[in-house]
Amino acid sequence: MTTPGRLPEPYGPSSGANLADILERVLDKGIVIAGDIRINLLDIELLTIKLRLVVASVDKAKEMGIDWWESDPALSSRARRDELARENAELRERLARLEELELDRGRPEPDRLERGRADRDRQDRDRVDQDRVDQDRARKEER
Repeated sequence: MTTPGRLPEPYGPSSGANLADILERVLDKGIVIAGDIRINLLDIELLTIKLRLVVASVDKAKEMGIDWWESDPALSSRARRDELARENAELRERLARLEELELDRGRPEPDRLERGRADRDRQDRDRVDQDRVDQDRARKEER
């Protein structure tokens, strides 16, 4: 019941729901907001924007299988260290192969087995270079 000059309470006088309670409920349960925006001109689609918004606590997100921030080097120092360690190992391996190839150049004409190994090393270098290009492309697409 309202009294003159006083606005009614939205949740009733006994309900103590406030912004903090609502936020706690949303973070505990999680909420998903999805929508698409399409701009067409004469039945020709010019632009499509797909919006997906998930609001949840970190624990709830992990429970749902969402943990991309743990492997993103821009957001996680552990992921950054892991990426640097992996890159360091790749570079050391590549350097070792290149040094081995340089040593092979100083030797007399290699036999057929050594030529085969040199061909495999060249293929390995090409594969490592292609993997790096693919990884860079994947990182750019994620952003």
